[in-house]
Amino acid sequence: MKANNRWVIVLSLVFAATLAVFPLPTWLARWRPDWVALVLIYWVIALPQRIGMLAAFGVGIVMDVLEGTVLGLHAGILTILAWFGLTLYQRIRMFTPIQQSFTLLLLIGLGQALLFWIFTALGKPKADSLSFVMTAVISAVIWPLVFVGLRFCRRYFQVT
Repeated sequence: MKANNRWVIVLSLVFAATLAVFPLPTWLARWRPDWVALVLIYWVIALPQRIGMLAAFGVGIVMDVLEGTVLGLHAGILTILAWFGLTLYQRIRMFTPIQQSFTLLLLIGLGQALLFWIFTALGKPKADSLSFVMTAVISAVIWPLVFVGLRFCRRYFQVT
């Protein structure tokens, strides 16, 4: 296996984007975690020298196109999350999985709140009242599984 397997990172982000736009029934869509933010934050804290704000902006533009939202909306929010991840990655690495989940709850909650606020300001409410908080909670709950899964892939394919 070639070290520096960039395709693993790209494939994980494509898979996350697919999960993010996969059609679900309305009642189940409220329980959808923010897959793209989870995977992006993992790669930012795991490989901060390779995945940063520019990658987050690019992934965000792709998400804007896939979801048909205002161009730059997801790009800006994911860039902000990547900035926090880059700023805090040394601390986040030292946290226990539970502490990491709380950190992710705050980060993804911030991103979801910004998304909700912008959609409301544009007159296109994406969800009713505070249901966007559920996305942050579910994302925080599944973070340990996402972390372990992506860490296994990173080590198995020797992504550096």
